[in-house]
Amino acid sequence: MKKKWAILLFLITVSILCIAQDAHFSRFYSNPLYLAPSFAGSTGKNRLSASYRNQWPEIEVGYKTYSFAFDHYFERVRSGVGVLFLNDVAGSGNLSTTNFGILYNYDFRISNTVHVRPGMHLLYTQRSIDFNRLLWRDQMSVAGNAPGSGEVVPFERVGDIDFSSSLLAYGDMFWIGFSADHLLRPNQSLYYFEYSDLNLARVPVKVQFFGGTRHIVKQSLLRPTPTVLQWAFLYKKQEDFQQLDLGFYYHYSPVVLGIWYRGVPVVKSNKLNDAIILLAGLKTNQYNIGYSYDFTVSRLITSTGGSHEISVSYTFGKPSKKKKPKKMVPCPEF
Repeated sequence: MKKKWAILLFLITVSILCIAQDAHFSRFYSNPLYLAPSFAGSTGKNRLSASYRNQWPEIEVGYKTYSFAFDHYFERVRSGVGVLFLNDVAGSGNLSTTNFGILYNYDFRISNTVHVRPGMHLLYTQRSIDFNRLLWRDQMSVAGNAPGSGEVVPFERVGDIDFSSSLLAYGDMFWIGFSADHLLRPNQSLYYFEYSDLNLARVPVKVQFFGGTRHIVKQSLLRPTPTVLQWAFLYKKQEDFQQLDLGFYYHYSPVVLGIWYRGVPVVKSNKLNDAIILLAGLKTNQYNIGYSYDFTVSRLITSTGGSHEISVSYTFGKPSKKKKPKKMVPCPEF
């Protein structure tokens, strides 16, 4: 019980006083536009996708993240375009981050087997909080909670413009790339003071490296859809925070199974072991449905309830009939 109250106090403090890192998804390829703008149009068709993450459900003020996206590939101009909406809510004050942006990339053919895709993402980001839901120290007394507080009331919401870029290289059986987010370092301060230097709550730049390989385990005339094993990784760093996701997907049509490890085991001083993630899903030519659960392996293992993540995507449309369908990125969609 004491541990739960300690976690609750920590979450409230972080929600109000700190600049938190970005929301993350355990199955980062189920939300490819959030991972990097180079993935817009990566199916060669139209794609609608949605993801939901409930982190630490045992904590009343845990984190809930929603995202919705649409992307399309324009074959004539070799360009991928997409739109992405994301909302992340945390803490007892409903500290909310909302992003809405447009993504674009262009596909360069380097050789018969290798393509390169530089991409960019221009977005509007908004931070908000419900001050009336917060309970401050000067409101608590033996006689009961006082109705008002002497704390300075912040703005309900603030907004700014942000920009991200990425570069992706891929072939038939591999993909590798990196992205840089928050290049404009948007200001998310909910307070205004006389001196402008005190108003700055800049979002730190986040750098990500990702990649993987695709191996065909079995294919036959009776089962034209191959059985595939895909290894993948994602490393991200944002100021002092760093994280590595490493694992694999096994696709035996229409079932997809996967297992992941999140942490940085070689950095012993930081104790960055976080979670083991299990995935189960269904994949068809048009629909992808996936669910994953994070088993916490840190010291919070008995208090958080892990994390649940659900994603759905729908791919539709046909490539141009005038020429062969263009080579698409071979990375998983879970």
